[in-house]
Order: sequence, then C-alpha cells, then structure tokens
Amino acid sequence: MPKSTKKINKAAKKNDQKIQTGSDQEELQIDDQSKPSFFTSTGKQDPSAGRRWYVVHTYSGYENAVKKALEQRIETMGMHDFIFNVIVPTEKVMVMKKGKLVEEEKRIFPGYVLVDMTVTDASWYVVRNTPNVTGFVGSGTVPVPVSADEFKIIKRQIGQQEPVFKIDVNVGDTVTIRSGPFARYQGVINSVDDEKGKVKVLVSIFNRETPIELDFDQVQKK
Repeated sequence: MPKSTKKINKAAKKNDQKIQTGSDQEELQIDDQSKPSFFTSTGKQDPSAGRRWYVVHTYSGYENAVKKALEQRIETMGMHDFIFNVIVPTEKVMVMKKGKLVEEEKRIFPGYVLVDMTVTDASWYVVRNTPNVTGFVGSGTVPVPVSADEFKIIKRQIGQQEPVFKIDVNVGDTVTIRSGPFARYQGVINSVDDEKGKVKVLVSIFNRETPIELDFDQVQKK
C-alpha cells in the first residue's frame, strides 16, 4: 500500500476516534441533566423538622384535583413513608340561595392544600411537581411547617359538626324583611351573627329606629 494511502487511513481513524469521544461526552452530559433534582442535594430538607404539616399553594379551583393527583403519585412512587396525608380544609356553611338557606361545603383556604409529610429532597420533588401545584408556602424553596397553634385552629374548623351561617350582607346594608310581622318593611343591617344565623335590622317605627332580630332567611338585600 502506498505511504500516502496509509497516512490518509491513519488520519481518518483519528477523526473517527475524536468524533466518537465527543459524542460520548455529549451523551453523558445529557444524561446528567435529565436526572430529577432529588438525585443531588438541593438543601430543601430540614433534618430537625421531622413529620409536620405543610401548606402547598395550588391554582384556585384545583385543590381537589391536586389532592387526588398527589395521592396517586404517593402510591405509584412509593412515598408512603414520607408523605402521609393530604387534605383540602373545608367547613359546612348555610348560605342563602333563592331566598332559602342551603347547606354547602366551602373551602376554608381557597388555593391551598395541607400536606402531612417529612420533607426530603425526594418528597419535596414529588409534591412540588404534582400538576397544578405552584409551590410550598415558605422561604424561597424551603417549606415552612404550620405551627401547632395554627393547626389546632384549622382542625377545629374542619371538625366542626354544626354548619356556620353565611349571608351576603354587611353592617350598613339596606334590606327588605321577607316574613314575619314586619314583612315588607325596609331597614338597615345593624349587626350580623354568623354562628346563630341572625341579623339585627334597624327599622323605622313611629319615626324611631327600632332594632329587630331576624333569621338570615327573613331578609333580602336590596
């Protein structure tokens, strides 16, 4: 074989080796970048915190969807030892609809879900990357747990058996009395008692303002 041909073959082999080596390095870099963040330390866990309740922010109206999706992720990703419970805090309320009191279940904190968990890089990743979750409530990427006193208040609201009364009137609003001896009278709301479902209305009787206590369903906002 002529010397010139040997030189060309050697050069071609060197180029092939360079191309192959470059390709391997590029592939390795891509693999490293594709790894989930919890494969490396992110500093999102607080080892001293242990199991606590955390608040997760969601898109408004997607709270129940987030709860369902996160529970599925806990199951499929085997996170039972780190994520224990997911709740959407709600309370029973009595609201006026078409002149009648109707019992409804209302979200206490729209746009938020409570998660009982131990925060590690892996559990943080599972929760944070659940569809419609926008982040943890905390400082930067570090979740801040709910204090014991705060959770007691939330638990009390969730566990309340008797519905809370709600009405779309405020002190100073003008209302019409719908029923009772003062039906069709107009008055001004003086006070609202959500717990008892009562309002006090100032009604002008003989040119004097007289306070009358009425049920929510006895008044209608003008």
